[in-house]
Amino acid sequence: MFSFLKKKSPETSAPPEQPSTTPSAAPPSEAASAPSPTHSETTLIVAETVATEPVAESVAAPAEDTRLGLFARLRQSLSKTRSALTDSLSSLILGRKTIDQSLLDDIETQLLSADMGLEATDHIVKALTQKLDRKQLANPQALLDSLKVELAAMLRPCEVPLVIRKSDKPYVILVVGVNGAGKTTTIGKLAKRLQGEGHKLVLAAGDTFRAAAVEQLKVWGERNHVPVVAQPTGSDSASVIFDAYQSACARGADVLIADTAGRLHTKDNLMQELEKIVRVLRKLDPDLPHETLLVLDSTTGQNSLNQARTFHKSVNVTGIALTKLDGTAKGGMVFAIAKELKLPIRYLGVGEKVDDLRPFEAEQFVQALFSDN
Repeated sequence: MFSFLKKKSPETSAPPEQPSTTPSAAPPSEAASAPSPTHSETTLIVAETVATEPVAESVAAPAEDTRLGLFARLRQSLSKTRSALTDSLSSLILGRKTIDQSLLDDIETQLLSADMGLEATDHIVKALTQKLDRKQLANPQALLDSLKVELAAMLRPCEVPLVIRKSDKPYVILVVGVNGAGKTTTIGKLAKRLQGEGHKLVLAAGDTFRAAAVEQLKVWGERNHVPVVAQPTGSDSASVIFDAYQSACARGADVLIADTAGRLHTKDNLMQELEKIVRVLRKLDPDLPHETLLVLDSTTGQNSLNQARTFHKSVNVTGIALTKLDGTAKGGMVFAIAKELKLPIRYLGVGEKVDDLRPFEAEQFVQALFSDN
């Protein structure tokens, strides 16, 4: 009986020995610790092995969007502006039998009410008046067509797409704007777009005044599998972006997108902090940042023009992204910015989806404003 128990005991002790001898537990710990020697604890590390999958998905995504689909989405986003501006203009012009100065005065009033601004409105009305004097406007339809031509011509110089130069690596995009303009969301959408074009990215959580902004950017980073460099709330923003640049260089990243704290353009001390960030970057490279992208909330109308003036004066804005066009009837501010500042309009935010950040095209924008279907 005892010999039988002795034979059974080796069999029952054997199973616990098997898990202890399996080598499968070692690689995960090695993989988890692999990135840590090269980057500081402020960097949110995302597994490099997963990062290749979303790139393939985002590269394929644009192929699914036909030209008609893109136009339809833009047209839908401009519905409120179209209702306030172009539908009223079309009814006003096509409802008249004769074209005279009184009609041009009514057109001027309509343009101003749509936040087009004095300078842009004056330019359009003068151009139409000259054509009227030359008897080039034979009928109301000719006047409407001429108006479309003038509006597109005003926007065309601003149709300058963002080009990531391979010679500038990492290509640094500094994103600025007031609170609530949509900077962090725009960064997430832009990161997805650039990632889809095959660029390797790093994000910098430079808005250190709002803990929610840092967390939001980390979520975008995790979603797109992009590393995010961040420091505790209240840290120096310039220091965060400095660290992010070093991290981007070490990783061989193509693009670094840096968020900044939202600041009122009327507060000089806040604008000076933004100027400090630029000075710190230029100590690393005199050409930095390569792009200073100003994010403007379209719903603020003419106030966005004041913001653009101040930011451009402080940090030399090189491009503009207009957000929330789908929620405003003040889309006429696009023409005000184009006429006065003549800055490149890089992107339009036409919705909440990740793919709703569209490159700006002047002709398509005007067509969408006047399109009936």
